[in-house]
Amino acid sequence: MDRELFEGNGGERMSDRKPLFSVTLADCRVDTFRSGGPGGQHQNKTESGVRITHIKSGAVGESREGRSQHDNKRTAFRRMAESAVFRKWQRLEAARATGRLAEIEREVDRTMHPGNIRVEAQVDGKWTEESER
Repeated sequence: MDRELFEGNGGERMSDRKPLFSVTLADCRVDTFRSGGPGGQHQNKTESGVRITHIKSGAVGESREGRSQHDNKRTAFRRMAESAVFRKWQRLEAARATGRLAEIEREVDRTMHPGNIRVEAQVDGKWTEESER
């Protein structure tokens, strides 16, 4: 199981693109556990539930629906890779790999300049700007 992000413009064929980075099970912590729930003795004795945690991003995927640990591992990896936390980390890594991270950080710094931020607070049920208090 792995997940790759490819670089290249939209006009290139899939075979012409090279991966920016790849994520495999080696990049993750895999925990197994007893699934619990209905299913009786089988679920109580086998550790078919799987939780996969991507170490660098902290993204978590979990599956306990199937009776097979192998199937649950595949489902948990897919859920981890589709999570919002993983997607955010993936975008940052892609920016870092393509050299655009510094550009993005400059834009964030420019946007987050104190002159561009308005802070409001609720006082006596009325919203007022922080500078007015």
